[in-house]
Amino acid sequence: MNETSSWTELLLTLDRGRPGSLAAQIEDRVCRAIRDGTLKPRTQMPSTRDLATQLGVSRGVVVNAYAQLAAGGYLILRQGARPRISDAAAPGGAEPGVAPTAQGVRYDFRTGVPDVSRFPRSTWLRAVKTALGQMSSSDLGYGDHRGVERLRSALAAYLGRVRGVVAEPERIVVTSGYLQGHGMVCRAIVAAGAKRIAFENPSDIEPRIGAARAGLEVVPVRVDAAGLRVEELERADADAVVVTSAHQFPTGVVLAAERRAALIEWLRRRDAIAIEDDYDAEYRFDRPPVGALQGLDPDRVVYAGSASKTLAPALRIGWLVVPIRLLGAVTEEKLLADRGTARIDQFALGEFLDRGELDRHLRRMRVLYRRRRDALVEALTEAIPEATVEGIAAGLHATVRMPGDYDDTAILQEARRRRIELRTVGQFVFADGHAPPSLLLGYAQSSEPIIRSGVMELAHAIRASRRS
Repeated sequence: MNETSSWTELLLTLDRGRPGSLAAQIEDRVCRAIRDGTLKPRTQMPSTRDLATQLGVSRGVVVNAYAQLAAGGYLILRQGARPRISDAAAPGGAEPGVAPTAQGVRYDFRTGVPDVSRFPRSTWLRAVKTALGQMSSSDLGYGDHRGVERLRSALAAYLGRVRGVVAEPERIVVTSGYLQGHGMVCRAIVAAGAKRIAFENPSDIEPRIGAARAGLEVVPVRVDAAGLRVEELERADADAVVVTSAHQFPTGVVLAAERRAALIEWLRRRDAIAIEDDYDAEYRFDRPPVGALQGLDPDRVVYAGSASKTLAPALRIGWLVVPIRLLGAVTEEKLLADRGTARIDQFALGEFLDRGELDRHLRRMRVLYRRRRDALVEALTEAIPEATVEGIAAGLHATVRMPGDYDDTAILQEARRRRIELRTVGQFVFADGHAPPSLLLGYAQSSEPIIRSGVMELAHAIRASRRS
């Protein structure tokens, strides 16, 4: 940051006895000044060197604070120019840090959305250029419908190393995202004679719709603190099951070791198929990762993943590791779906993986998301002390349990009235089911100051919902 040298003062004080970093205090106080109108859009800010001198802190503290404020949309940073308040930071305007797709939203706590502003553009561009330079003329044709061999080999190595997946390149099918792959597997098992498929209750709704459209009867199986209740699969008379074993959506629990063993035993006894949705298993913050279920029985578990949570949904690249008995049918479904996922992007992702760029990107994002989750939990403890964060410290959202006499539907309505976007566990429960009042708060796409402000406003919404 090479700012011009012209002294600018800012009325800002720090409390060194307060918990948390000094950089976080600077972020918080600048945000407050913007929201109350003290700092106007386009106002010039002190340089990092000037503000560090005024506050008696190292320049690195201010650099970190300014970087976070810029990431949240509060500051404009340009090489050689003095930092200034963003036009979007007007108190009555759009809230900085809100995704363009969430127009009109002040605080966006949607689940399952990564911070796409951190997409590694330069390294991805380099991977695309390298891939194009290496591709032959024949590589620009349709090719193998399962996907580019370069990517399938890179995925086999990566998934085996990071997730414990048993994945020969020949058994990997590249898809245009998780939902496409899920639908392909559902149609393949219907063709093989499957009638009923079990889903965790609660669970994501779109895959359930896809399974029903493929001709399967969808049945719920309850989830508790240890994950899927495997003993209920027998009563469900299911031929297949969909599980989020590493980090259950939406409850945030992990499938316990004894449940994993029981599920594998059930699959073998029933000769059934499991679809393992490993949607955000790379993000675990307080414990070692648990290996994929697929590694315990590659002949009965279809492993499904994608780049949507690790890189960006816009890539539209996912992957399946398919048991041999389903490989032909799944490959045929891929041919009928679109004759193959975009091949240039596949070559680029293969290059990206082989160069270790995904590993480096994930290391950076784990630090960022852990910091944001900690900010969320700290803000909840302070502003909504009656709330309890459930599940493990992992993924892109927190499951927040409210006392039993709270009405999460009323909270949701009041939050939306205040332009706070969030979800509840109840929205993912099967139609005839019930869930304790629980909120789902995604934290990946908002900076810490925005998270803290959003939780404060959510606290007001909860109090208002109790009075109505």
